[in-house]
Amino acid sequence: MTKIVTHNPTGTRLTRRTLLHTGAAIGAGIAMPGILRAQVREIVIGGAASHKPWVETHVMPAFEKKYNAKITFEGTRSLVNLEKMQKNKDKPYLSIVQMDDPVMILAVKEGLLEPITPAKVPNMAKLKPGTVHMDGMWANYLQPWQGVAYNTNVLKTPPASWAEALDPKFKGRIIVPSLQNTEGLPNLFMFAHLATGKPMAEAYKDIDAAFRELKKLKPNLLTVYSQMPQAFSLLEQGEAHMILGALSSFGMQRRLDGAPVSMAAPKEGIFPVPSGIAVVKGGPNMELAFAYINELLGAEVQSKIAPPTFAMPTNLDAPVPPGMPTDAKIHTIDWAFVAENRNEWVKRWDREMAS
Repeated sequence: MTKIVTHNPTGTRLTRRTLLHTGAAIGAGIAMPGILRAQVREIVIGGAASHKPWVETHVMPAFEKKYNAKITFEGTRSLVNLEKMQKNKDKPYLSIVQMDDPVMILAVKEGLLEPITPAKVPNMAKLKPGTVHMDGMWANYLQPWQGVAYNTNVLKTPPASWAEALDPKFKGRIIVPSLQNTEGLPNLFMFAHLATGKPMAEAYKDIDAAFRELKKLKPNLLTVYSQMPQAFSLLEQGEAHMILGALSSFGMQRRLDGAPVSMAAPKEGIFPVPSGIAVVKGGPNMELAFAYINELLGAEVQSKIAPPTFAMPTNLDAPVPPGMPTDAKIHTIDWAFVAENRNEWVKRWDREMAS
């Protein structure tokens, strides 16, 4: 049999066998366009490790089926997700991040996020005021809240005021989060409000007043925590009587698990915990990423994920789960102000409160 040899400008030697193989490959591509079009798309989400169970249970199955997509959820801390975006800025592999609002601000400053708009995410138009930030750089999909956790075996009635923690009868019985923890910040603002009597919108910037009032709390402090589970262990054992600035997502779960713990929403109000979601600039399958965010901001999904996370939905059409403090004052936090000053506050805390 005569070999067929054809000139090839790349210098590759083409034989009858290679031509047949090439033709078969091309024919297969033409014969199966539907298979190629049906190829599953994938997005990788960087979120909190504690979110993984509800994402995989309540969000992932329906989304993957609806959009013929695959979701990979990498659970870690917000700062770790920020590092991933920084290291892979030229070629991102994350499509979406679910991070604390203070870390979102850092991501915006470094140009790591793609704005979301009502045109791409229609459910943005149905969100509560104050839940879309910096002209759409990110939005909040849930609002767990911070109030006062207390031991129900010791305190038969819930604390009616944050100021009750200053009562001398609680000497050595109060726990607060460190300012290194995001949940530590509301105590700073609440004690500024208690010290000045000004509305929270004015009081939170009077940090000198906050520290003066916090110093009055020092005799009552059992510990300042950086790890939440250890703090709740002390509360459940009765060593601590209250945790100021406790997270509903943790405290109410412990109550559900049978621990002698409950959450109070005192008369001065509570603080929503920042649960942000954003699109990574230049990330894979951005159209699919916007679709995911739209689903998470929708009433249908939020009605499923708010109860197991003990959070308030941000979509106005989603029902508030039973047990949530529907009539409490809710104080939002100016995270840009926090980002500018937090390092100095932490240093001052270490000087004045840790000693």
